[in-house]
Order: sequence, then C-alpha cells, then structure tokens
Amino acid sequence: MSILALETSTQWLSVTVGDAAGWVTRDVEVGPGHSGQILPLVQETLAEAGVSLKLLDAIAFGAGPGSFTGVRIACSVAQGLALGAGVPLVPVCSLLAIAEAARMKFSIERVCTVTDARMREVYAAAWQYQAGAWQEVMTPMVARPEEAIAYFRKTIETEENKEAWSIAGDGLVVYPELGSILPWQIAAAETRPTAQAVGALALAAWARGEAAAAAEAVPLYVRQRVALTSAERAAGEVL
Repeated sequence: MSILALETSTQWLSVTVGDAAGWVTRDVEVGPGHSGQILPLVQETLAEAGVSLKLLDAIAFGAGPGSFTGVRIACSVAQGLALGAGVPLVPVCSLLAIAEAARMKFSIERVCTVTDARMREVYAAAWQYQAGAWQEVMTPMVARPEEAIAYFRKTIETEENKEAWSIAGDGLVVYPELGSILPWQIAAAETRPTAQAVGALALAAWARGEAAAAAEAVPLYVRQRVALTSAERAAGEVL
C-alpha cells in the first residue's frame, strides 16, 4: 500500500510518501509557519515519489499532543486531502511517533516520550514495543516536569530491568532534569516525531483495520485549554 503522512506538532514540518519498501521524505524546520508551506511540500513530495493522491491507500497525520496550531493544521489538511482523494485517514499519536523514531534510530523497545507543552508543562507518555507493536504503558498526559518525573519513576520501577528504559523528546532540552534524575539507558533530546515514523505506525494501524473516515478524525489535545489569560499572554506564554 502507499501512504502519505504529515507531522506538524513541533517546530518541524515533516511530510513523507511511501510504504514498507521505502519513503520519500521532506523535513523542514518552519517554526510557526506550517500553514503556508505544508501544501507545497506535500505536492513536492508526491511529485518526487511519482504518486498522485488518487493512488494513495490512506493518509496519516500526527494527531498530537503538541502545538495547538500545528496539530489542527495537520488534521485539517489531512482531512481535506483525504476527502478529495476518497481515502481513509489514520491519526497517530505524536508522542508515539517519537517512540517509533527512537526505536528506528537506537533499537530501543522501552521509552518514555516527553515534549515541551509550554506553560511550564510537558506532554508525556510511556511505551513498550512487544511482538512487533507498541503497547501504551502510560497514557499521554500534560504535567509539570516534576510530576512527569514522578509518573516516569512509578512506571519504570514496576519493571525488573529499570535500566532498559530510555527517554526521548525535546522536553529534555527545556527541562534537562528529566534526563538525569532516572537511570535512563538513552536520553535522546534530539528525537522528534517525524512523518516517516507516523507513516510506519500508520501502515501497521491500517493493516489492523484502524483507519477512520476523514470526517471522524480529530486532534489529540490532552490539554483542553484553547486560550491564554491576559496575564499569561503578557508574560510571553504560548499554547
């Protein structure tokens, strides 16, 4: 099967087209500029892969959690393209995409994922790779860094081999204590959710029959706040 995958939950715009045999991928650091660049990048990637929208079997997108604007852009663009092409959508948790990207790079199978959620908070989750698929060990949440550390500690201390756990994501850049307090096997601050990781996860989900109609796809926000107070805006906070 052939799939188009989009990931815009971070400062990066990532697009890929392909299947289990290989991917054509474009990754661009755009900051808040996803909306103006995503469709041209999709067109360029499809052209390079020699694939039209009508030939796709599905479209996948990083559903979040992440930047409110970013995950809405990925969802809305994926929905529009899927409706036009008449193909289903596969939403993929962006924190899980970090775990998959870390597995692809480091061959790790137990990983906590953490990204900067702004507002002095992080998005956090934990995953274990078993029998060829990821299992959710800790549900995606938003928490203060110290709360995330407590949740991670509780998660990994239930395992016999505590040192088998790693941590990945840009939350380590903003809150380095997340990478030093526990005995991580690997602490990979540079690992981010990529379209290729989203695509690989979507292929597996599609094979399990987990694709959805385009109109049913929604972002995974975790944090339900959609606006800042005046004081928070004045302090430079960002959702």
